[in-house]
Amino acid sequence: QVQLVESGGGLVQAGGSLRLSCAASGRTFSSKAMGWFRQAPGKEREFVATISWTGGSTYYTESVQGRFIISRDNAKNTVYLQMNSLKPEDTAVYYCAQLRRGVRSTANDVDYWGQGIQVTVSS
Repeated sequence: QVQLVESGGGLVQAGGSLRLSCAASGRTFSSKAMGWFRQAPGKEREFVATISWTGGSTYYTESVQGRFIISRDNAKNTVYLQMNSLKPEDTAVYYCAQLRRGVRSTANDVDYWGQGIQVTVSS
């Protein structure tokens, strides 16, 4: 069993930055791709970014490309999402996920989800 616990969310003004962290329990973390997804009110959960188990490959949804950076520290069993130049449309609950199918995984290819953390960007 794997537990994922997100932290670092909150309220920020447009143009600001936040860094989300996801601490994982369990021995499989360092051998699994990880990802961040988000869900805004009234919308489906969507892919944000994924990272390979080595950290050598990363993928981003187009809307966050150049603004968000996903990274991981396997020694700390933690994955991060640095969010810069935040926009009101980034407002959502953000979820950390352990992926079943590598960096090309979708929301249907998740073995474990975190509980989610709110990110609110005011205009």
